[in-house]
Amino acid sequence: MSTTLASTVNHILLAPSETDYLDQLISTIKDACSAGREDPLMDELDRFSSERESEIERLCNNNHQDFVSSVNQLLTVRKGTVDLTEEILKLNQSIQKSTNKLVEQKKALVDSRDVRQNIDEATQALRLCLEVLGLANRVGDLLKQKKHYAALRTLDELQNVHLKEVMQYDVADMIQKSVPAMQGMVKEAVMTDLNSWLYRIRESSMLLGQVAFDQTELRRRRQKERIEKSPYLRSFKLNSAIELVLDEREEFDVLDNEHINIDFTPLFECLHIHEALGERDEFRVTYANVRRQQKELLLSGSLTLSNEDITSFHKLLEDICGFAIIERATMKKTMSFRSAVDVDELWDSMCKKAINIITPALDNITQADALLRIKNILALFIQTMDSWDYSVEALDSFLLVLFEKYSQRLKTEFSADFKEIVTSDDYMPMPINSFEEYDNVVNVSWYKPDKERDQLEFPIVLPFSQMYPLCCIDIRNFLNKYYFFSDEYFTHQSAIDEELQLSLDELLCDQVCTSLVERLTSKYLGQIVQILINLEQFEYACHELEILLAEARQSNHGGSVSLNATERFRSEKKTAEKRIFELVNSKIDDLVETAEYDWMATKKLEEPSEYLQQMTLWMRNIMSSTLLGLPKDIKGFIYFDALSHIATSILALPMSDSVRKINKNAVAALDMDIRYLMEFVDSLNEPLLPTIFEELRQTIDLLQSDNAEEFYSIDTRMRRYASVNPINGPVLLEKLVSGAAPVSRLARFRQGG
Repeated sequence: MSTTLASTVNHILLAPSETDYLDQLISTIKDACSAGREDPLMDELDRFSSERESEIERLCNNNHQDFVSSVNQLLTVRKGTVDLTEEILKLNQSIQKSTNKLVEQKKALVDSRDVRQNIDEATQALRLCLEVLGLANRVGDLLKQKKHYAALRTLDELQNVHLKEVMQYDVADMIQKSVPAMQGMVKEAVMTDLNSWLYRIRESSMLLGQVAFDQTELRRRRQKERIEKSPYLRSFKLNSAIELVLDEREEFDVLDNEHINIDFTPLFECLHIHEALGERDEFRVTYANVRRQQKELLLSGSLTLSNEDITSFHKLLEDICGFAIIERATMKKTMSFRSAVDVDELWDSMCKKAINIITPALDNITQADALLRIKNILALFIQTMDSWDYSVEALDSFLLVLFEKYSQRLKTEFSADFKEIVTSDDYMPMPINSFEEYDNVVNVSWYKPDKERDQLEFPIVLPFSQMYPLCCIDIRNFLNKYYFFSDEYFTHQSAIDEELQLSLDELLCDQVCTSLVERLTSKYLGQIVQILINLEQFEYACHELEILLAEARQSNHGGSVSLNATERFRSEKKTAEKRIFELVNSKIDDLVETAEYDWMATKKLEEPSEYLQQMTLWMRNIMSSTLLGLPKDIKGFIYFDALSHIATSILALPMSDSVRKINKNAVAALDMDIRYLMEFVDSLNEPLLPTIFEELRQTIDLLQSDNAEEFYSIDTRMRRYASVNPINGPVLLEKLVSGAAPVSRLARFRQGG
């Protein structure tokens, strides 16, 4: 065990370094303490120390002088070393001071370089940030300058180029977050400009419509001038292919002229901005909604019209026209922004709403002329819209409704005029005092004069009364006003032809003819005769009107025209003739009632009866005055009927039950009266009239016959008394006072004839 400790101690002492020495010593002491061998270890260490001291002493004793010398030298060296150490320390202190200063300077230099680098980096960062901020500010400046697209491009450059260079800085994040807001500002600014533009064009719509109307009117005039030079162009209407080609040289931009200039730049810019933002579809929907709202605003109110003022109607159509032109121009100037379907749907809704607004307002229009002015404005509107490729079917249909109202107003107005004319007429032949008056009447009336113009000697009297030419004037005006409706533009020509025929029939039948017939109740023969003459003239006028209407037909169905009024006037002529017969016969009856025949006269009369003289005088008077203007055939009928009634009335006198007997003197008086009548009839130079009195003449001859028995012989009766009524003859013979018994003669006639 002591050997182990000895080797351990030797090993510790031979450690290569002080650190190892201490580590091994500590470890050995620790092991000894743990094993309880502290004392042996101390003994081994003491032994080792004693051996070393003995060896040192031995070495010192053998080399003492050398050692002393070495010590002295060592002391000297030590002294030099101390001095050198002091100098080294001083030098070290000096170097240390210099080193510290250098370190400080070096540190300051390093710090300075870091600061400079930081400054450079900060400067670069600031420059980049300032560029970013400058671009951001430039966006605002460009917006103020209304350079919206430039602002958007700047914003795009900022976002995609410059911000990427400063993304490590907070400011970049802030600006990046503000980009959508700035894009919103650009969009808001361009939308503000667009809304201002939409407001301006909304305010300019009426002026634009007015310019478009004026241009259409100019095209109408140019087309009329071309038609005057080349009549074959008449079949080519406005907006036809031929008219458009012929009018091409007349260049005129409705949207850009001396009166108005519609600049679409705000719309194009707004559209471009939204395309750049990828929001084209959203903008298209927004724009369509705005235009739809403007349309609703345009047609939101009601319309007030009067006969004197239709300005609001004109302005409404000008507004609609301008609005629609903007829509069509927008569609043509942009690609796939406003589709034809959207524009046409908006147009159709505008037409429907406009018609709904206009229709009730028309109820306030009571004059046909006002409706005609409305039609002319509407036709101008339709032709203008047709030139912009809009469908006008709904408006064409509305024109037909307007025409129906126009027709009703015309009928109402002319009905009143005709009534006034018929009511205020004097029913006297119309006197004419000069060629001027004659020409004025003949030019407006359908009249066939009996004499040539150069054979006339004034004053003259035309057969009809003043109402006839006045009605003819009204009829011509009525026709003209119907055809006025088709001027410039109207696609329902057949409707005019049909309605005109019906309306003319209605006016002539219900207003003229009926009013004349109502006046047939008059007891004044002259008025009835004049009504008959007027009816005759109106019948002739109807024939002429049928020809005129057939020639003037504007529709393609053509064919002849037949007016019901023609037959109505012809029929009512018969009514008037009957009324004349009634009045004449009534007068005849009145005169016959004054007859004072003495059927048992004691002597023969020397002159015709007073009543008969009065009758012929009255007949002569009416024939030379009242009936003078009647057509010859009608006069013949009246004469025939009147004389027939006279003959019948005279024959009825002896046939009366109150007359029981008749003598030869009474028969002679009747014979004288009949001869007087026959002379009157012969003076009329009418070959057929004398035949009227054959029955009366033969009856008187029978009564004057010396052989009345021959009447009962069929052969003799058929030869001499064929016109005598087979019943009346025997009755009168029975009443005749003569030598034979009348009863037996009558009985014989009744038994065997």
